[in-house]
Amino acid sequence: MKLIVTGGAGFIGSAVVRRAIADGHEVVNLDALTYSASLDNVASVSASPAYAFEHADICDAAAMSAILARHQPDAIMHLAAETHNDRAIDGPMDFIQTNVVGTAVLLEAARAYWLALPPERKARFRFHHVSTDEVFGALDEDGDFTESTAYDPNSPYSASKAGADHLVRAWHRTFGLPVVITNCANNYGPFQFPEKLIPTVVVRAMEGKTIPVYGDGRQVRDWLHVDDHAEALLTVLTRGKLGETYCIGGDSTRRNIEIVRMLCEALDRHAPGNSSHAEKITFVTDRPGHDFRYSIDASKLKAELGWEPRTSVEDGLEETVRWYVENRAWWEAIRAGGFKSERQGLGTPVQA
Repeated sequence: MKLIVTGGAGFIGSAVVRRAIADGHEVVNLDALTYSASLDNVASVSASPAYAFEHADICDAAAMSAILARHQPDAIMHLAAETHNDRAIDGPMDFIQTNVVGTAVLLEAARAYWLALPPERKARFRFHHVSTDEVFGALDEDGDFTESTAYDPNSPYSASKAGADHLVRAWHRTFGLPVVITNCANNYGPFQFPEKLIPTVVVRAMEGKTIPVYGDGRQVRDWLHVDDHAEALLTVLTRGKLGETYCIGGDSTRRNIEIVRMLCEALDRHAPGNSSHAEKITFVTDRPGHDFRYSIDASKLKAELGWEPRTSVEDGLEETVRWYVENRAWWEAIRAGGFKSERQGLGTPVQA
């Protein structure tokens, strides 16, 4: 199968590209190469004859149509998005532009391309939209998100992703575009840009800086290793039922403070300092509108398609810490490029 993967130089997208190549697919990596993307993330497969790269923005309708016409894909896996909640609080319009407008532009290009395909190829084509569990809002101490959970987004980021989800369903129901949608738990693993919780903790600890924890650290997340997520996405792409939604979870719900302490313990083993890294933990002002708890019930995906997460959070965090320790040059290049991990998301508007 020939795939176009939007956002294929980002964290999750690059994992999908690497896995798809390993599984024997042809892949066109379509990425605008914004701040959190890097072609270093796909360096291990970039020499493959099954790999191609297109530098383009999903908001550029002419570019999307031209790329589809040139590469003639069998499927589109749409992962390109602005994703960091803190940035969305300070600059929400970038999220509306990429996540909502960009998705609409891509859907229209995909619809025109799909309608022009010969019948056999038209019947095989599908558009896979990759989304987040954050569209469902926040849970209390009990319960899980499922495919039937009502949408209740609480942040500019989650609202923009909810809007994109609704557009994809509308293009399926109104125009017949063959789609599948997935909503995933919090991802972690190698190549994650150091603005999210886990790489922030690891990188700052290795630099000898304080480790910030929002609020009291009691927020709960379901943690999914990015390689398990990539496997699930390709399973849904190739075997999922058209028009359906599948929730992807890691069976690993933990409080944020638990994750931070586990990371500190792994850092003490792999990058020991003069004292325990946990001594650097500092509780800071919580993020505005910070959802309390997410937890995913992935039983539909498990029962219908046979997917299960392979990586326990204990093993996954250990491997992730080891990767950042052994690949210091990767994140030091990000630092050298100007990213200093200053606090964002306190509601200070970004100046135009």
